[in-house]
Formats: sequence, C-alpha cells, structure tokens
Amino acid sequence: MVVKLQRPILVGGLGLSFSLWMLDSWQDSIVQVGEFGLLSALAVGGGLWLLQQNRPKASVEQLDIMLVERADVENAIAKAEAVINQLAQESEQHPALGNLRTQVNQLLLDLDRQELKLAVTGGKSVGKTTLIEVLKSSWQSEIKQKVSFQETAPLFIQAGNKSDTDVLAEVKTSDFLLFLTNGDLTDSEFQTLQQLKAANQPVLLVFNKQDQYLPDERASILLSLKQRTQGNLVATAASPIPIKVRKHEADGAVQEWLEQPAADIQSLTQQLGEILAQQAQKLVWTTTIRTANLLKAEAKTWLNDIRRDRATPAIEQYQWIAAAAAFANPVPALDVLATAAINAQMVMDLGNIYQQKFSLEQAQTVAGTMGSLMLKLGLVELSTKAVSTVLKSNAVTFVAGGVVQGVSAAYLTRVAGLSLVEYFQQQEIALDSGNNLNLEKLRQTLQNVFQQNQQMAFLQGFVKQGVKRLLPEVAVEKAVG
Repeated sequence: MVVKLQRPILVGGLGLSFSLWMLDSWQDSIVQVGEFGLLSALAVGGGLWLLQQNRPKASVEQLDIMLVERADVENAIAKAEAVINQLAQESEQHPALGNLRTQVNQLLLDLDRQELKLAVTGGKSVGKTTLIEVLKSSWQSEIKQKVSFQETAPLFIQAGNKSDTDVLAEVKTSDFLLFLTNGDLTDSEFQTLQQLKAANQPVLLVFNKQDQYLPDERASILLSLKQRTQGNLVATAASPIPIKVRKHEADGAVQEWLEQPAADIQSLTQQLGEILAQQAQKLVWTTTIRTANLLKAEAKTWLNDIRRDRATPAIEQYQWIAAAAAFANPVPALDVLATAAINAQMVMDLGNIYQQKFSLEQAQTVAGTMGSLMLKLGLVELSTKAVSTVLKSNAVTFVAGGVVQGVSAAYLTRVAGLSLVEYFQQQEIALDSGNNLNLEKLRQTLQNVFQQNQQMAFLQGFVKQGVKRLLPEVAVEKAVG
C-alpha cells in the first residue's frame, strides 16, 4: 500500500530523528563534526528519508482502477451490440450502422490482443517526445510484451487544432497512460487526472525534469504530488541537464567540456515492467470494456435521436389537444394533467416509442404521479403565473375565459412529455420497466425540463402559438399583432 504523507511537520521530525540516531551511532568514529557538517548530515539524512518515502512502490494496487475479467468485457460488448441491433430494427438504413458494427467486430478481436498501447500525454514542453525515444531505445527491448507508443498533442494550450477533450478521447483507447508534469500540478492538470480516474483509465503520473530542481525543492514537489494525487507517481529526468566537467592537466592547463548524463528513468521502467508483466491482459480487457461502453453510448445517442424525432410530434399533438379541452371546459390545470385520458394516452404512446410498455392503468398512474410531482414542486402555479404574465399585456386574450387554462394545460402537458422523454432516454435500451418508475429521478427530470422551458422568449412564442389555436383569427390579430 502507498504511505500517504499528509503531515509534513511529522514527516520532517521523523526524518531528523532518524538522522540524529545515525549521528549518535557514529559518534565513536567521527573525530570532528563542525556546524556545517552537522547541518549537512541532518539535511542529507532527512532528505534521504523523505525521498525514500516518496519513492513509488511498484504495486498494481497503486493503479487505483477497477481491473475487469473477460466475462465482464463479453457482457459489455453484448450490451453494445444489443443497442446497435435495436437501432437497426428502428432505422434499417441508418448511416451509422456500418461503422458501429465494424467497431463491435473489432472489440471481439481486441479481447485477445497481445500488443499493449502506451500513451504519453501532458502539457507543452514537459518532455513527452524525449521520454518516448528513451523508452524505445533503452526499455522496449528488455520486456516481453509488445508495446506501441502514442504521443498526444499538448494539453492546456488555447491555440491548436485539437481541444483537450479531443486529446482525452484519444488516450482513452490506450491501455496505459503516462501523464507528464514538470512541476507541481496546476489546477488544469489536477482536474484532468480526476477525469481520467473517473473514466477508469490506468494512469501513471510522471514528474519529469526533476534534475532542474534543487534537492529540497524536488522533495517538496514530490511530497505535494503524492498528497494531491494519492496515486501512482514516479520522478524521472528523460534528458538531464548537461554537466560541466573540468580536467586539470599536469602542466597546469584546464580543460572544460559538457557531458550528457544518462537518462534517469529507472524507477519508471521498473514500475512499468512489473505492472505490464502482472496485468497485461487485464489492462487490455479494461480498455476493451471502456471502449465497449463508449460504443454503446454512441449507438444509444443515435437511437435516442430517432426516437425523439418520433416523440416530438406526439407531444405537440397532445399538448394542443389538452389546450383545446381545457379551453372548452375550463378546470384547474392540475386536474387536466392528472386525470385526463389525453395525458394517459400520451404516456402510452411515448412508452411505446422508447420500448417502455405501459398498460392503460399504468399510464394513468404515471400521469397522476407526474401531476402530483408538479403540484409538490410548485410547477403548476409557476406555469399559470408565467402564462398569465405574458397574456396580461393583451386585454383581448386575457379576458377570454379559458385561454389561461388552455395554454397552461398545453404547457404542462409539454413539460410532462419532454420529461418522460428525458427520463426514458436515461434507461437501458429495450427494458420493460414502465411500472417501476424511479420517482426521485423523475422529480429531478421534471425540474430540469421545467427550467429549460422557462425562458421568456420561449414562453412568449409558446403563448402566441397557443392563442392562435384557441381564439378566432380576428382576436389573435388584435391581441398579438
């Protein structure tokens, strides 16, 4: 397990104590220790202790992801294929079908893929290219696994053809990701690491160019990185700063030149080697299941677009039927929404579109449940006030008996229909769960849809459209001009 160093004072104290114990044990062999020598010994002892604690322990537990089994991947692929088949059933000539099916076939092949995909990402000038070159030349030949390398475009820069979202979408197809930083994490870097963790992407944070810092600065950065990420971390110097070498000749002449130190990536290669040796196949499966879930989501988006195109005219039809009924026989808007057969029939029709089968009794229950939720959330009162406010400036329409009730009924029916669409789109494809509503999720959906349809410009247009349907043409011309 990783030791989390969350108390710097305690850590420093332990390091100094360890240093003093070392000095005490060496007192017989030390002849003279001046002030500078003592402080140096303390600094070295404490610094070594800190660096030792911050050194990454090569353990798969540090990956902090959920590794999967083959059966999990096969199940995910089957679910993705089921959504694609449903799309084909509802839209035989859909242009995305060919590509989706090709991707499914590739997922089945990827189950037994032997080559590991290693991606390297990070901001600008953190050493991505150099690190890949060093890994290819000094590490790739030492391991048994076949590894391909991918360098992403730089993150966190405003200019460029690829956004951070595009780059992150690319790395999610890799089996393992090296995330490079050349200092303490910025907020952008930290947020990106959190996104990758949430996507179950295996990531190793690499503090590169560590040689550009003094030892105490380096230890401080390592400690901060460890505390903030609570995960996998190594420090490297893929291209160390050249060292000036001075040679004194016997004749007193002095020669100077720069030598390039060897790359310091031993901690990285050791940890990578152990992780890949232990979990290569499961890393591939984890990538495959992540890709399968993304494919399923893509297919579901296409399917939901088709279903929404079919649902929208149905909602509009029922909202104006409800408006006409309320205008002809004005009753409180809630009664129209909760009890009218109009709304129950709308629930059944939308359920059929989204493969959520309802009986008439279940549809009436759903309509009544949504009416109760609207009342408790205050949506009925708010909608009536909003419609009345828009109509008040027009005397002809405002005095017309059932206009407020009619337009309000249409508006609430619309909100109910759109809420059901949003709710159904969140459900698994082709599940018969009509009689098992999640009331909390439905409540949240109602609130969100109501807020989205509360903009004044939309309300004015909706009221104008409603008035045109409910009042004679002459009255409309005088009212809304």
